[in-house]
Amino acid sequence: MSLPRYPNYKDSGVEWLGEVPGHWETKRIRFVAQLNPSKSEISQLDRDTVVSFLPMDAIGEDGSLNLDKEKPISEVENGYTYFRNGDVTVAKITPCYENGKGALMQGLLNGVGFGTTELIVARPKPEEVTGAYLHYLFISPDFRALGESCMYGAGGQKRVPDDFVRNFATAFPPLPEQTQIAAFLDRETAKIDGLVAEQRRLMELLKEKRQAVISHAVTQGVNPDATMKPSGIEWLGDVPAHWSVCSIRRVVSAIEQGWSPECFSRPADENEWGVLKAGCVNRGLYDQQENKALPAELLPIPEYEVRVGDVLMSRANGSPELVGSTALITSTREKLMLSDKIFRLRFESQIEPEFFVAALNSRPLRSQIEQALSGGNGLANNLPQSSLLSFFLCVPPVVEQKLICIFLKSELCKFDTLTTEAQHAIDLLQERRTALISAAVTGQIDVRGAVAA
Repeated sequence: MSLPRYPNYKDSGVEWLGEVPGHWETKRIRFVAQLNPSKSEISQLDRDTVVSFLPMDAIGEDGSLNLDKEKPISEVENGYTYFRNGDVTVAKITPCYENGKGALMQGLLNGVGFGTTELIVARPKPEEVTGAYLHYLFISPDFRALGESCMYGAGGQKRVPDDFVRNFATAFPPLPEQTQIAAFLDRETAKIDGLVAEQRRLMELLKEKRQAVISHAVTQGVNPDATMKPSGIEWLGDVPAHWSVCSIRRVVSAIEQGWSPECFSRPADENEWGVLKAGCVNRGLYDQQENKALPAELLPIPEYEVRVGDVLMSRANGSPELVGSTALITSTREKLMLSDKIFRLRFESQIEPEFFVAALNSRPLRSQIEQALSGGNGLANNLPQSSLLSFFLCVPPVVEQKLICIFLKSELCKFDTLTTEAQHAIDLLQERRTALISAAVTGQIDVRGAVAA
């Protein structure tokens, strides 16, 4: 879509903004909106009145709201942020702020809501700015980047100060034009969001198909003419007649866990020792950047250093679906150690490490892991060695294991390529969305003629 510029521009007087349409007026947010209005304005409501309750995870990065949670005012009036329908919120803590979390509050129960204290609330002055336009201003990349540069605090506790929002200066179009710009952005961002959703659905389908290919290969092989036999396990069904089915304890010779000292929150520099986090192993992939730097006063334990050829498994994770994720390390930097949240596995001669990794990432093994966790054998999303060793897997002859791995490498490469292409499309669409919002709220494009198009 090619959109025209305005017929004339003037200097906004704001360094980051530059020139703006000649009829727009430069103002600070404090002159167009009231920040953090007092909850005393609802003092007349009965304390048993039920209102919407929004923790941070109920506010989407796309401006959406999950209004499922409700609480009486008496439970939330102290210690939570107050807002009502028509207010515009913006997250102030990292990384929620950088990710664009915030929303125009709509559909609140009884018109009132309380939520996380990590929100800044702006109530539009109706004679100055519309809520929809203010929301787009708050999610624009310029606002976000400038706010990020003003953050205070350290690490994961960095916040945007309220004064940044209060004193933020930009140019505002007349109210009717604000409505037109917001309507245009509503329409165009909805189109983009729809295309992004399609690509994400495609990625989910590719992931399901990828796992189906792995599961079929490690339980039935790649020879469609192979003679089959009952596995003796109801949920597994038939397997090739010359394969064996056994517990993992029959093919694993050793399991090792590492060390989890108090580390820095940042990754280790090139010449520092680091301790791998549980997230270093994710659905068959190893990410060496998922580590924490070991303080210089602590001595590393060299025997815990990971090396090429190691098979690592996440035994504990905040996300249950990632517990049991297994990867073969094909490359890694030096000076990275196992943590106690990771297993390092050694194998007997009848199993190829690469085949074992494929089997552990298949649906049958994932089902056993999930059952162990939900059944109470795992504590706090933790997979004990005893549970792991009791799981069943199919074991073809070693030569056939190698052939299966060659087949999977070829097939999975196709899925990975398609997934990469879908992610690239999403990135381009999101860049387009961001650029469109930025251009519209800074007056670099004139969308007035496109609203009715």
